[in-house]
Amino acid sequence: MNKALLLVTLALGFNLNAQTDLKIYDIIDAVSEERLKNDVKTLADFGTRHTLSDTISKTRGIGAARRWIKSEFDAISKDCNDCLEVFFQNNFIEKGRNARIVKDVNVVNVVAIQRGTTHPNRYIIMSGDIDSRVTDPNDFTSDAPGANDNATGMAGALEAARVLSQYKFENSIIYVGLSGEEQGLFGGQGLANYAKDKNWDIIGVLNNDMIGNISGVDGIIDNRTFRIFSEPITTAETNPEALAKQARARRFYGGEVDGTSRQLARYVYKTTKTYMPDMNPMLVYRLDRFGRGGHHRPFNDAGFPGLRIMEAHENYTQQHQDIRTENGINYGDTFEHVNFPYCKKLTAVNAITLASLASAPTSPTEVSIGGIVEASAKLKWNQVDGAKGYKIYWRDTTSPTWDYSRYVEDITEFTLEGIVIDNFFFGVAAVAEDGHESVVVFPNKILR
Repeated sequence: MNKALLLVTLALGFNLNAQTDLKIYDIIDAVSEERLKNDVKTLADFGTRHTLSDTISKTRGIGAARRWIKSEFDAISKDCNDCLEVFFQNNFIEKGRNARIVKDVNVVNVVAIQRGTTHPNRYIIMSGDIDSRVTDPNDFTSDAPGANDNATGMAGALEAARVLSQYKFENSIIYVGLSGEEQGLFGGQGLANYAKDKNWDIIGVLNNDMIGNISGVDGIIDNRTFRIFSEPITTAETNPEALAKQARARRFYGGEVDGTSRQLARYVYKTTKTYMPDMNPMLVYRLDRFGRGGHHRPFNDAGFPGLRIMEAHENYTQQHQDIRTENGINYGDTFEHVNFPYCKKLTAVNAITLASLASAPTSPTEVSIGGIVEASAKLKWNQVDGAKGYKIYWRDTTSPTWDYSRYVEDITEFTLEGIVIDNFFFGVAAVAEDGHESVVVFPNKILR
């Protein structure tokens, strides 16, 4: 539904089942295809952004690229009365850390923080990768423009900052360029450790890695579908006793596909279907592509919710390839292969998710459930500051999305009469005055 139709609908008094905030449509409209194109071109023109490439040159290598990214964040901040805190976050990696670190290297992330007005230490993060590579992961001198992988994700983070910095939000937003992805996810590891040291309360991480290709090697051309990869449960359960307790709870009560990252993925799905119904978000129940990894993984390893947003149909002739022509096929991740209308759409998906979460109250920390051998489901949760009400969600146990809901106000417990607890999964979200919802929380206690 577009903005004009929504206004007519509201004027006629029709009841909308989904949250709607008119500024979200303004945010979608404000994302600029032309700016994305210019940013991707600039990043690709640095020749290579390999993690081990030149850091001295003003025109080539990862050093020039990260300085340019910081200068862009600085310019964005200037345009919003210094609303961004922009800095380099450094992580020294010694030679031999793995087979792809063939010399000592300082892995540098570029961070821009837009502080929330109410909860400045609560963060929703959008990341793109700065670095690029060719066929040989240790070749740090050959041209590696990395236009789609991953100048598109980096350009998306810059563009989201330009658009969202014109608004104020209750929670903080971080826009970040991460380095060292191709050499071993070192930038993500460094920032995740930095976040833990600073006691950041992270709502979630939206890792954007390749958001500009619509023509796959499978022959499919699709400019609407995108994938949302998320792990089922946190990997931070390292204590054997806690691990056994959690495994037992999941066996008897469910939750094996309801970890915090999976709930974040469902949030992206719901927000997209509400405000951008022309898009087709695909929930993929896997950490990442088969046997592969991305920069959300270090945050997951640290116990933070995180997911990967990317194109649905990849073209492997353009990924991690030396630039060449063989058998009439042009290999290499070059500028002309990027589809910018699609890149704009996925940037908008990120922007509206960031805006929605940055406007939402805190999720309940405790959600209890009961109703064994009864024809009803009972839920109880803690009161959340700033919440006008709460939304109780439930779904069939085989459904990937929250399909049913009941809104309540001024209470912290409710019984869903006639809803048999055995047949559904349940969750609770906090709802703000303007309708923005927190991420859903799966029950973590049993009512006795």
